[in-house]
Amino acid sequence: MAKATKYVSRVPNENGIIDWSEEENQIWQELITRQLSCIQGTACDEYIEGLEKLNLPVDRIPQLEEVSEVLRKTTGWQCEPVPALIGFGEFFRLLSEKKFPVATFIRTREEFDYLQEPDIFHEIFGHCPLLTNPSFANYTEAYGKMGLHASKEQRVFLARLYWFTVEFGLLDTPQGLRVYGGGILSSPSETDYALNDPTVERKSLDVSNPIDVLRTPYRIDIMQPIYYTLTKVSDLDLIREHEIEEIMAMVEQAKSLGLFEAKFPPKESKIAS
Repeated sequence: MAKATKYVSRVPNENGIIDWSEEENQIWQELITRQLSCIQGTACDEYIEGLEKLNLPVDRIPQLEEVSEVLRKTTGWQCEPVPALIGFGEFFRLLSEKKFPVATFIRTREEFDYLQEPDIFHEIFGHCPLLTNPSFANYTEAYGKMGLHASKEQRVFLARLYWFTVEFGLLDTPQGLRVYGGGILSSPSETDYALNDPTVERKSLDVSNPIDVLRTPYRIDIMQPIYYTLTKVSDLDLIREHEIEEIMAMVEQAKSLGLFEAKFPPKESKIAS
């Protein structure tokens, strides 16, 4: 079951069009203008190529069909409008069908710099450019199929694989560190932190056996203390080529070995007064 959210997604009309307000379009304009400047020299080449293909508008929120039209032509994907938060089962099903779930709301000014829920800016700007890349698109589809074959407990471990690749993945290239994870690409502070903070641990992701990723704890509400690196986006092919049964065997091994010690303090629980 999806968690509660204070945001309400906008419902497209019968033609698939969302009538965004002037304020919502202004927030998009400010977000994308800031982030376009931030990704120069920090985003990976594959992402920049995808961004050029999408040709996202700067002055307004794009309609999902505008983005889907490009995705269908390049990799057969499309955007799927969803409520602000959806359950794991629906999430995996959509990915397995090459439908990328996009929550049709945009953050408020009070959460301009950070919000825990993925909004349309995060989903479109952070993830959709790389969905024009066959390796990234095929990996994301395969990940959805993995989730459909996993139990509830196994999905918790699989979530770490998504987190440290699709959301917070880095590339260690001959030109230096580059970002491909959407959670970093849509956040200027996380971009600077991931690439430049001397306290951050950056580990090479073993694509032949990504069990370390499955055993690495994370928190969604802090800067990441650890990132996993590939050399290029097409390295994801080597994870995708594992049979689902192989991935599930790795999950079971990770369960038996247990999680690594967390590199962050536990989240403080809220106690009712």
